[in-house]
Amino acid sequence: MMQPWFKKAKLGIFIHWGLYAVEGVHESWSMALGKMSCEEYYKQKENFTAEKYDPKEWAKYFKAAGANYVVLTTKHHEGFCLFDTEFTDLNVVKATPCGKDLIGPYADALREQGIKVGLYFTNTDWADDDHMRVILDKTQAEIDQLRKEKVNFKSIFDTTKYPASEETKEELDGCWQRFMTRYKGEIREIMTKYKPDILWTDVMVRRPGFDWECAAVKKMITDINPTTIVNGRLGDQGDYSTPECYIPLRSLDSDWELCTTMNDSWGYQGHDHNYKDIHKLVRIFVECISKGGNLLLSFGPDRTGAMQDEVKEILTKMGEWTSKYAEAIYPTNAGLDPAYFLGGSTLTDDKETLYLFVFDCSHGQIMLNGIRNKIKRITSLKNGQELTHRKYGGAGWVNMPGFRWIDLPAEAIDDICTVIKVEFEGPIDIVDIDHQKALT
Repeated sequence: MMQPWFKKAKLGIFIHWGLYAVEGVHESWSMALGKMSCEEYYKQKENFTAEKYDPKEWAKYFKAAGANYVVLTTKHHEGFCLFDTEFTDLNVVKATPCGKDLIGPYADALREQGIKVGLYFTNTDWADDDHMRVILDKTQAEIDQLRKEKVNFKSIFDTTKYPASEETKEELDGCWQRFMTRYKGEIREIMTKYKPDILWTDVMVRRPGFDWECAAVKKMITDINPTTIVNGRLGDQGDYSTPECYIPLRSLDSDWELCTTMNDSWGYQGHDHNYKDIHKLVRIFVECISKGGNLLLSFGPDRTGAMQDEVKEILTKMGEWTSKYAEAIYPTNAGLDPAYFLGGSTLTDDKETLYLFVFDCSHGQIMLNGIRNKIKRITSLKNGQELTHRKYGGAGWVNMPGFRWIDLPAEAIDDICTVIKVEFEGPIDIVDIDHQKALT
């Protein structure tokens, strides 16, 4: 069941950390798309050390940034687990020099800072032989050979007609059941050991006739911890939507978050220094909260567990801005449609206060339209300065208000994003955007 904290959280941090951090390759996809063989890919486990891993330091940066939840990959599609599990030896304790659980300390550090704990867990596991046999419709010998070569598994999956025969289908039914036992077992371990606030699932590869048992999996999750919410990638059992790398053009009917990256990579890629500057990140963030959503912003530590200096700088600058304008962010609701104000906005629960986010102010004025209320005062949150404003026009005979110009002097403008507080007499009263009026 959806939890009320999520809608008010606004900012989350996404952490992609796994074997791909060793050589800084494209997460699990470098293997699945044939950039390197499975044998080459899994050799990275020999150098996954995590000796600089300091989750308490991470948590302090996240808290300072204004993040209210964090999601860490417990297992990506490569099948490598950052926790010890009885279902595979391909985990940080048994297969790497690190030799210790990395999820428990992370969860403890977040909770010390009052941050909600999210754990990512992939549905698809390319290290699992039974799973690979089903999604590729191959024999074990064929799978073993494919692992030695640079092979595009996605292309094989996309072009394979399934099933090849009823005999194959019967054999693969057994594979699927064994895989599902391990899949559900690992989720049960995560839920029991760490009791996450969010279980963030991903990439559910489907074949006709093979059931992911989504309703049963969701029930198992909530039976263990009734307050855990699940994102929208567990079939039809998700509690909220997760648009990836795009912002919805309008507010959604459901709770949602945008998941996207600080640079061009989800995880650590040492060559990728194309980090978004604070102006871009704040604008993306404002777009999300103005439409009632959250921003889940991703980075990846390196093989040692170190956070890049660029990431620390982004989190610090984000925190400077979010702390300065916290009242316009936490806890607020989606604001106005652009028809009323050409910019981002949020509203308080009582709808008596509107916050305007101004990015482009070259003429020292902004305009509101279609709002009937009397205004008590308008102030800049940068310096508390009360701003002058004037109403123009209006057609009382058809109950249409005029438009209001708000003056923005230079000293009221923030270099990153100016935030204006508009206080009304009573809850905001706006013209129905779908109600057309003919002027005569």
